[in-house]
Amino acid sequence: MARKTISTAFPSPRHDHAACVDEALAQAERVCAEQGRRLTPLRRRVLELVWQSHRPVTAYALLERLVQDGHRAQAPTVYRSLEFLMESGLVHRVESMNAYLGCNQPWHGHDVGIFICRVCGDVAELSDTAISRGIERGADRIGFTVESRVVEISGTCRACSGACN
Repeated sequence: MARKTISTAFPSPRHDHAACVDEALAQAERVCAEQGRRLTPLRRRVLELVWQSHRPVTAYALLERLVQDGHRAQAPTVYRSLEFLMESGLVHRVESMNAYLGCNQPWHGHDVGIFICRVCGDVAELSDTAISRGIERGADRIGFTVESRVVEISGTCRACSGACN
């Protein structure tokens, strides 16, 4: 299967965002088929809404969009869809923002760094095995069992750094 990373860095203002969304949805179909899981129309729509920008989106913002679309969705429905998408490796929960972000490498596992620009709000995902190994070594030293390796890093993206100077 062709596996294409969607956007490993902060997107340029000229990138084709529609292509990001299309690729994310195509990957989701492949991942769910491989896992023997069903990507229902509602789950697909929630994923599509998550991918509408490169910024994390809250469950309530998703609910609002679904209602605008004419769905009779309620908060538990959205949370169940998000849970499915997280279990499938298609979205990450950005804990510090209580929001969700589309995963650009759903086949890669979830040892990632999430870089959050404090100026524009864009977010980039980076999978790095060196970071994962460092976390595991540290955990081994202190007798800790790691259950999740998602590290959130706040700072300023290149575009905003240039704008601030």
